[in-house]
Amino acid sequence: MLNLVICDDERALRNDLRKVLETELDLCGKTFKIAEFDCGEALVRALNDSAFDIIFLDIEMKDLDGVATARVIRKKTSAPEIIFVTSYPDFVFQGYEVQALNYILKPYQREKIVSVLHTALERLGRDTEKYYLVESKGQRLRLPLNQTLYFSSDKRSVKAVTPEDQYTFYGKLSDLETELPDHFVRIHNRYLVNLKYVQSLQGNSVLIGEEELPVSRSCKQELAIAFAKYMLD
Repeated sequence: MLNLVICDDERALRNDLRKVLETELDLCGKTFKIAEFDCGEALVRALNDSAFDIIFLDIEMKDLDGVATARVIRKKTSAPEIIFVTSYPDFVFQGYEVQALNYILKPYQREKIVSVLHTALERLGRDTEKYYLVESKGQRLRLPLNQTLYFSSDKRSVKAVTPEDQYTFYGKLSDLETELPDHFVRIHNRYLVNLKYVQSLQGNSVLIGEEELPVSRSCKQELAIAFAKYMLD
């Protein structure tokens, strides 16, 4: 089931957006649930108990605005697709720092909503049910790539890091690099990262969650290009 969120302090606009989303998702044959929040604080609290796939987030809200709300969301999780809703196009450039997928301008245009929704659905579909088979601690495991933050290597040993656990197995990063999807990118001779979880590029390092990983000089340009391309896809 798809879990969507509309976070906007104007009830009428929440209703308008909801109608378009419900109609389009019904036409696509999707099973879904749409939660509504009238402030960023309520959405952030709900993250403790719920996992959301797509979040439509108004930028201009009182107290915790949309950009600040998105920053809090990204500290907790990189999973949901965030789509900003705004009356002012100048705000949309702030979306890059929180990995926002796109933006929708008010007053709403149905065609734009549908287009952005389908892009989000495609990205979610691209990320689902992809695994990498590894031998770890005598067991054959299906490593969920969608949840893998990065791989690190130490000689002939590779460690896969997820938000919940770590898995160590025999192998080489060079082999992984050729076998994994394109959004896994080499940043160092010891690190291969999932661009989905890269929050920012910081000179000679990348930020993934609260962890800072080094970027080698030879990988810096290729990483910047790959990250920009991933954000635009």
